[in-house]
Amino acid sequence: MVDGLGFIDPTAGGSKETVLPAPRPFGLSGKVVGLLDNTKEQADIILRTVGEALCERYGVEKLIIRRKEHYSKPATPEMIDEMAEQVDVAIAGLGG
Repeated sequence: MVDGLGFIDPTAGGSKETVLPAPRPFGLSGKVVGLLDNTKEQADIILRTVGEALCERYGVEKLIIRRKEHYSKPATPEMIDEMAEQVDVAIAGLGG
């Protein structure tokens, strides 16, 4: 819905399709975790810190870290497909 200033209300209407969340693993021990860096400031540091903690505390076997081209662009379909084939769990990191 558009108000008098020409802004679009993103909550108005929307898709009728329901998208169910992906199944969650019972645990992370022995899993491969993908970390997707959005290129914003400190995102790489935040993700590495989270990744190290997941390895130490939860037994993650391997981390795969990928970086988007730019924070304003979505990850490429190729990058998404690559991660989907290689990882058990993916985390998108947001820097500030």
